[in-house]
Amino acid sequence: MSCLRPTRWLWCLAAMLLPLAAARAAENTWRYDTVHSQVVFSISHNGYSRPFGRLHIARGWLRFDPQDWSSAATELDIDLAGVDMGDADWNKAVCKSSLLDCAGQRQAHFVSTGVERKDDRHGVLHGQLTLHGVTRPLDLAFTFNRAARTIYETHEVIGFSATAMLDRNDYGITANPNSIGAQVSVWLELEAVRDDHAMTSGKENP
Repeated sequence: MSCLRPTRWLWCLAAMLLPLAAARAAENTWRYDTVHSQVVFSISHNGYSRPFGRLHIARGWLRFDPQDWSSAATELDIDLAGVDMGDADWNKAVCKSSLLDCAGQRQAHFVSTGVERKDDRHGVLHGQLTLHGVTRPLDLAFTFNRAARTIYETHEVIGFSATAMLDRNDYGITANPNSIGAQVSVWLELEAVRDDHAMTSGKENP
């Protein structure tokens, strides 16, 4: 196919640019560091207090270019069975089928649908959260903290802080309405390591 023909030059240009676009996307992919990433939540207990629980990310990937947020995207799984309320019996109670149902729905899943940039460090990540077998829209207000190489220059790391609010009733978690609040506050502290194969790899942290 000759690129000199007027009807062919657009196809030739696209053929040359597509590999460059793919390479650029690969350069901006990251794998979540499951050790240094945590999800913390808080919910009312009989109106007396708002205890905290902690969850961990099981796996996930992030696409993010600090200079250009337009292609930002993420997908991750949260390990519900590892919930930590600070007490073994409380952990078991929260994992029952009437609440998190850790045996039947071991993981919650979040996938982004778009990003809204507010300024150089702040934005809103729009997405879908699947929890307890129910999928609902969820927005995460986030702060882009930093992207840099580690002090030992072994790999490049990126970090974010994010917050969200959800209603457990929206996900069919309706048990104990007189003792457990409906509104759940969520905080995420996230770190990810540069990995060109993060979107296709099932690797865990080294």
